[in-house]
Formats: sequence, C-alpha cells, structure tokens
Amino acid sequence: MLYFRCDYQEGAHPLILQRLVQTNLEQLDGYGEDRYTRSAKEKILKACGCPSGEVFLLVGGTQTNATVIGTLLRDYEGAVAVDSGHIGVHEAGAIEYTHHKVLTLSGARGKMEASALEAYLEAFYADPNKDHMVWPGLVYISLPTEYGTLYSRAELEALKAVCGRFKLPLYVDGARLGYALASPACDFSLADLKELCDVFYIGGTKVGSLCGEAVVFPAGAPAHFFTSVKQHGALLAKGRLLGLQFDTLFTDGLYLELGRNAMARAQEMIAVLKEKGIPFFLESPTNQQFVILENRYMEQLSAQVAFDIWQPYDATHTVVRFATSWATTPAQIAQLKQFL
Repeated sequence: MLYFRCDYQEGAHPLILQRLVQTNLEQLDGYGEDRYTRSAKEKILKACGCPSGEVFLLVGGTQTNATVIGTLLRDYEGAVAVDSGHIGVHEAGAIEYTHHKVLTLSGARGKMEASALEAYLEAFYADPNKDHMVWPGLVYISLPTEYGTLYSRAELEALKAVCGRFKLPLYVDGARLGYALASPACDFSLADLKELCDVFYIGGTKVGSLCGEAVVFPAGAPAHFFTSVKQHGALLAKGRLLGLQFDTLFTDGLYLELGRNAMARAQEMIAVLKEKGIPFFLESPTNQQFVILENRYMEQLSAQVAFDIWQPYDATHTVVRFATSWATTPAQIAQLKQFL
C-alpha cells in the first residue's frame, strides 16, 4: 500500500531519532529550560534574521493556533480568515472553544485577497451597529494554503499594509512552511517573513519532526505568553523533546533540505499525473496536488494507494489530494505511476 494521504504519515527524520536516543539519559531542566531548547531558539532566530525576537516551542498545530489567537485577541474580537482557512474548517472549533469567533471571507484558490480584506474592514468600521458585533482582532492566513497555493511577496506585502492601516496583527500558520519555502514559485525567504507578518510559526510536525511547532515573534512576544502556552495545554514538561528536534532541523540546513525533497518528489508526481491524463482541480506549486478522479476509478485505486478525499466535484467525480513529504522517495513515485 502506498501512502500519499498527507505529509505527516512517517515518524521523524533519522537524525532526530538518533539525537533523542543519544541524549535520552541526560538529566535536563524541564519546560524548555534545557540547553538544547536554548540552542534551537538561537538557531531559529538566526535563520529568521531577527536576533531580538522570541521563539516558543509548542506541541502541535491546533494548540499553536488556539494559543496564539487566544492570546492576541481581546474577549470581544475574532480572527479573520478565508472560508477554506484551517482554523475555520479542520480544527474542530478550537478557536471558538477559546471563545473567539472565526470571521470568514471568500478566498481565491485558498488565498485571502488584500482588496477583499480591505473592503470587509471598511464595511465593518462604517457599520453603525458594529458595537453589537464581533470585532476583527487579527488576520489569519496559512502558508501554503489549504489548497497548496502560495502567496507571493507582493501579496503578503499588500495584506500587511491593510493590516497596518487597521492596526491588526497578521498571523501566518506555517504548518507546511518548509514546503512553501522550497517551492520554485516562492519569491521570499524565511528571513523575509519578519517583515511580511507580525507572528508566524515554523511547522515541525509536517516537516520531519515527531511533533512540535516553533512560534516566532519577530518583535517580541506579548506579556506572559509562556503562561498562555501552558493554559492552552501546549507546553511539554519534557521540553527537551521539542528542543532537540528543532535544534536538529536547524543544523546544517536540514529543515530546508527536507522541504526540497518533498518538492522534488511533487514535481515527479505532477509529471506522472499529467502523463496519465488525470485532470487537475487547480495548479499547486507545493507538495499538495489536487486532482479529479472518476468515482469508480477512485474506488479501485484506493485499494492500492491512500489519498485524501477532498470534496465532491460532480455526481460521478471527486476531488482528491495527493501529498508528498520530506520522506517520499523516487521509488514510491515510480510505484504510484505503475498503479495508476
């Protein structure tokens, strides 16, 4: 059975497992006070080009989104996202569970358009009944989007400008950031993000680690953010587990190398899908590829290949997702070609 359902089906990169075993019996302080976590944070800030920023290591993506959004918002505010945004669709109401509403806008291929955001905010502030409504308190986007599409630097700058006009922080969900940065279509670097948003996280769970996400505040974190992390259940007592993983990922460029592998395999997959005449639902420049399968063919293929059912296309066809990962091999792509 081949697995292309998502990009976190494998465990962790062997170098991470090796370091976990090597340091297993070391006695270290908890809650991220160990030397490996300190080293990881220093390496991340250096890679991000913001030595005066702050980094926090959290356990997973949903906890990270709930913690960051719940901390930045006042109790009468909500998070603005596109209608396909992860926080409004696939996080089981985690943001609403923190008593904050997700305020949705229509997206274009999964992306938020600056003009649509500006129109929404202008209409809100012009509404005489706004004091009876949930106020927009921050803007959330994911990079890449849920459809594998990418924002350009110009698009991010336009969103940041709108956010600046209305004094709203721009928050980037980077669960798959490693794959975005490795895409040939990406026209910005990790170090550029400090200027393109107010807070972002570097995803580890989907890019080579067992678990963990690194939240980066380029200009410093809100007061008592560490306490908020613990309140939201996102703090590991054995913080060394996250510290060691990110210290490894940010040694000798491993994080970006893993992204490049996923992208190389994705390009091979795209070529195979096109060769077999399988229509694409949309063009994605990252590791997630969305295609349209006839339902009977889809059922036959699913006996040999695991993929993600995304949405109905029509009465006889379905949109499905194939995803490569940091660990996908050329042999697996070749086997996919054979099964197709």
